[in-house]
Order: sequence, then C-alpha cells, then structure tokens
Amino acid sequence: MSYDAKQQSLFSVSEQRNFASVGPHKQLNLAIDSPFLKRWKADVYRYQQRILTEQTVQQPSLLEDLTPDSMIDSGLVKSGLANKGWEAIADQISPFDLKLHNFFFFQWPADRHPDSACLYFVMDTTASLLLYVGETCRANQRWKGVHDCKQYVLNYQSLHFQHNIPTAINTGFWWDAPTENRPRQQLESLLIRKWRSPFNKENWQFWHTPFVQT
Repeated sequence: MSYDAKQQSLFSVSEQRNFASVGPHKQLNLAIDSPFLKRWKADVYRYQQRILTEQTVQQPSLLEDLTPDSMIDSGLVKSGLANKGWEAIADQISPFDLKLHNFFFFQWPADRHPDSACLYFVMDTTASLLLYVGETCRANQRWKGVHDCKQYVLNYQSLHFQHNIPTAINTGFWWDAPTENRPRQQLESLLIRKWRSPFNKENWQFWHTPFVQT
C-alpha cells in the first residue's frame, strides 16, 4: 500500500527537520550505519506484511457469544463487532487503513480531537511500518507531557536524517475502543503482540530496537 500522497499533505519536510532537532535530542548520534538501518526496517516490514496478508476480515455472526458487559456503550455495539471476542476484534482492526494525522497531533488544541477513548498507531508511512501501538481513555490529553514514544521517534528521525533516508511519522486513531480500561488494554496488548510493533517494550526482544536509548 502506498502512502506517498498522504505523507506529502500530513508531514512536510520542514516539519520533519524541526521535529528531529528538538531540544536535547539535537546532538543525538546513534552508532548505527545505513545498511543496518535498512536491514532492520526490511525485517520489520516483511513480518508485518505477512501479518497483513494473513489477516482476514470476518463478519460477526448472530451465533457468537453474548455481548460482554465491558463492551456496552464502548462503540463496539454500533460498529457490529460487539459479539466477537477480543482476539477476533483485534483481527478486524487494520492500522494501515486508518485515517492518518501527522505526529504533531499532541500539539493540537484540545477541541481538535475528541476527549474519548481510542487506540492509536504510530507509523512510518514512507516505509509502511507500524512502529507503536498505544491506548488512551482521553485522546485530547495523551502525550501532552513526557511520553517514551516521543523519544523513540526523535531518535528514529534523527538517525534517518543522518543517513539521508526519507521518513514520515504519522498517527492513526481507532475510535471504537472500549471506554473501560481493562478491555481497552487487552485489545492494545493483543495488537502489540500481533504486529510486533518495535517501539513497544514488549517487542524489543524480537527487534533489538536501536532507537530506545536516551
């Protein structure tokens, strides 16, 4: 799937340069060469593309189990997914098909996006990589302060600029997430495990992610 047209409108070159040079990260010098970076990205890409290819979308059945109480009023009922278990719901979420916003969403005024629960997905849309999966009960407050993924993105961007490799970080939101913390976090964990998003700590063992140093 190509994101070229989207990335041009979502993340300008000047924004990328400004973002990559913010604060104490300006002098970041990761000892990673260009061939390693390209191989690392290719490994993540191949794995996620295999998952994307294998993912099948199934329609909910009237014979499924009754709707769990934790799904009531979560948005899942109206979306037609409420009769499925959490694993089946996770299988129906396609991060690469979500509407994208640039990575500066956390700088928007609060009224620019809903004060509601969601799952969010940080992606390098130039390389079609899903880098991070997260959840929040208040989308217009998440990431206002310190957040580890900001650091990882800064490191990732800085390394790409060192090697003159194009990249564009964007974020997609899934707004049918449960409002209750536990089921929403269950979905998040399933998606992290499924896609092996390399910026999530749970997956560092698979990718030996080089962008997580501070």
